[in-house]
Amino acid sequence: MQSPDSAVPDGTNRSLELAISADGTPEPDRVYTIDARCGIAVRLRKGQVLRVINPSGHQVCDFWAFCAENLGEHLSMAHVHTSLGSIFPKVGDALVTNLRKPLLEIIEDTSPGVHDTIVACCDHARYRELGCEGYHDNCADNLRMAMSVIGLRAPRVPAPFNIWMNVPIAPDGGTRFAPPVSRPGDVIRMRTLSDAIAVMSACPQDMTEVNGDGVAPGILQFVVEDA
Repeated sequence: MQSPDSAVPDGTNRSLELAISADGTPEPDRVYTIDARCGIAVRLRKGQVLRVINPSGHQVCDFWAFCAENLGEHLSMAHVHTSLGSIFPKVGDALVTNLRKPLLEIIEDTSPGVHDTIVACCDHARYRELGCEGYHDNCADNLRMAMSVIGLRAPRVPAPFNIWMNVPIAPDGGTRFAPPVSRPGDVIRMRTLSDAIAVMSACPQDMTEVNGDGVAPGILQFVVEDA
């Protein structure tokens, strides 16, 4: 049964073992690896740059960011749509919170720029819809676990910025899941405009083509660059 508490995962995985430090503070310029199917939270200071790396090219990153001083304020895709007048963020765009405050700015994207801002993250209920009878690793739980191991509680599970996820939209508004068009080694870099907690999940989806056709979910990497 799916937990009614937004901070309590429905199951566990190695996300509980992957904290980069006790409070999520990173070592600048160190390359960290996010294991396949797992999530990691990182504490970012204003002005730092987060570089997210796609080693395989096919792995999607579910991405969230919360204001460090108030976890109730977080990156909001619905508000990003209004702010940008677009569902496709690009280099130079600021990503805003549910209180319409700019929190991150995309400063580099080596991929073709195909990302998703409309689809909810996978969760226990989604895999049950897809026919999974037991527990399946999922991004919602990865968020919860990644925050818990640095001493925080996820106040909710917002809709993520699905980096490298390819969701084509038809003229009639229909959507479908397609393999990513990103390439091995592609990078997206985002500058932090306010102190934040960022959470990244190497999406474990293996029942659709979200992470590619005929390949298993893979690792992600990230680096925090000082201002």
